[in-house]
Amino acid sequence: MEQNKNNVLFGKENLKWMLIGAVIIVAGFLLMAGGKSEDPTVFDEQQVYSTTRVTIAPILIVIGLLVEVYAIMKKSK
Repeated sequence: MEQNKNNVLFGKENLKWMLIGAVIIVAGFLLMAGGKSEDPTVFDEQQVYSTTRVTIAPILIVIGLLVEVYAIMKKSK
């Protein structure tokens, strides 16, 4: 039984960081989604190319991926 505890690939701390990274990535994708218009024949450039969708959301996704890499590489105690 004790040997199984030592063979765990990721500890609680790693899993916590993985969850944080996943939440950040999901938040980035949610911010990137949308841009739906009331009238499909009208193209609203401000809505589609907003700063949130073009800049902030991709930055959040990259930060989330970096947190995931950190969580995977971090040594378990």
